[in-house]
Amino acid sequence: MKKVMLKSTLSLAVTLASTQIFAAGFAINEHSISGMGTGYAGRSSSADDASTIYGNPAGMSRITREQVTGGVAILDASTDISDVSVGPNKGSNKGDMVPLTGVPMGYYVKPIDEHWAFGIGVYVPFGLVTDYENNFAGRYFGSKSKVQVITFQPTVSYAFNDKVSIGFGPTINRIDGELESALSITQSQPDGKVKIKGDDTALGYNVGVLVQATDTTRLGLTYHSKVDYKLEGNTKVDYSVLGLIGLGANQKYDASLKITTPESVDFSVTQVLNDKWTAYAGSTWTRWSRLKDITVKNSGVQPGLPGQFFDEITEEQNWHDTWAFAVGTSYQLNKEWVLRSGLSFDQSPTNNVDRSPRIPTGDRRAISFGAGYSPTDDLTIDLAVSYLKEEDVSVNNHNEQGQSYSAKYQNSAFGYGLGATYRF
Repeated sequence: MKKVMLKSTLSLAVTLASTQIFAAGFAINEHSISGMGTGYAGRSSSADDASTIYGNPAGMSRITREQVTGGVAILDASTDISDVSVGPNKGSNKGDMVPLTGVPMGYYVKPIDEHWAFGIGVYVPFGLVTDYENNFAGRYFGSKSKVQVITFQPTVSYAFNDKVSIGFGPTINRIDGELESALSITQSQPDGKVKIKGDDTALGYNVGVLVQATDTTRLGLTYHSKVDYKLEGNTKVDYSVLGLIGLGANQKYDASLKITTPESVDFSVTQVLNDKWTAYAGSTWTRWSRLKDITVKNSGVQPGLPGQFFDEITEEQNWHDTWAFAVGTSYQLNKEWVLRSGLSFDQSPTNNVDRSPRIPTGDRRAISFGAGYSPTDDLTIDLAVSYLKEEDVSVNNHNEQGQSYSAKYQNSAFGYGLGATYRF
């Protein structure tokens, strides 16, 4: 059970493997529908609408009218599982473990004067929904995960002049989740279930700088801070065989887990080529190497359950830092329509030794298309679609009860975005 507990808790704390493949590790990229169309290539330098609160808070200085930007991204992921080896308990491998998922976002910006602007953003920086079928062959290493982080960010920006501006926003981050795994004490007994719940609220911040280097070149740099969480919740064990050793069929323990979501640095360039074409390029560095191991502390553990539960359990993860790169373009077709496209490459922080069915991801490439339609000067409607394909990756897990699961995962996903900006 040592392996099962840690895989479940890993996804709870670390959360959010994404729905699960639109950004590195367990991050989510979908914070802007206009940015989605260019593959987020100009995320920290474009400042096209109020979603710059996330992309670069300094970008609020470029917004001249009070406005609201909102939207939702729909993520539709699919997985092909092959080359499966399971022992001794068998099961199915349908691969349909990520349900259709919506990621909402909303932003408000109000210019105060020629120097100051104020804004508020609500978005989802991390998220995971994976739900395998009941008889999934890898159920001992993760069967269900439902976790998310919701961030609220009040933000201010200050323009020193028409060339340089800065922005800052503290973030209030709420993390909560529910995870399940199967467990078995002996191979002759039916499966039991481990269910973990936990939540926490913690603070972080985002800070950015925007520089209009020339009349046609704009540079942006954004720092998203790390966030330290201590999840408090419980671990429930439902397993009838426990009654055979005098512990009862259901056990419940208080559980806590400390985890840090990593800081990231985003740099991008927006280059106006002419009155029709604009080009974007960007890169993001994320410090995933903070995730060396996961340590779970359970209180109220009863002795006498051999090899199953411990007061403290640790599992090595050994994730590594990652880089993401993107290039994109936009074309102003006419006064009403702007067309967008982008290409991106994103490294995965996981390794072949510790990868599990909860986060079976590898390096990924994506292509994006989008459009903005402005029927009036007050309203813009944004549309976007992305297709992502990951490299094939392998999962190879085993535990102390003799269960093992190895397989090859081939992941891909479509993302669809719809948003609108209204200017007052």
